[in-house]
Amino acid sequence: MADVNRGNRPLSPHLGIYRRQMTMITSILIRITGVALLVSTLLVVWWLLAAATSPEYFAFANRVITSLPGDVVMTLSVLGLWYHLLGGVRHLIWDQAVMLEIETAQKLGWTALIGSVVLTCITVALV
Repeated sequence: MADVNRGNRPLSPHLGIYRRQMTMITSILIRITGVALLVSTLLVVWWLLAAATSPEYFAFANRVITSLPGDVVMTLSVLGLWYHLLGGVRHLIWDQAVMLEIETAQKLGWTALIGSVVLTCITVALV
């Protein structure tokens, strides 16, 4: 039998009920940084292949990577790398069934966010 109320139901009722939580945001960010790191890795591989191809092509690739947009992409890649690493450590901690309380999980999320920014600043300052 056909569902007569199909058009009257909300499609995703959970979106209106749940408020955003730190663990939800950090979990989404880990997935986003994982995909972004794949893209930036392809950029670095392109740069290395250009270095192996010819001096002219490497000069072009190097100009692209060291331009202002390239510097922004690489800096954000370092931020994503640090965040992804700290988020992975957070998940390893949770795999041991410790620090799963809501307050502690939120503190771990803030630690991963703030720690990744601090570590990115240190990395950029050293490089």
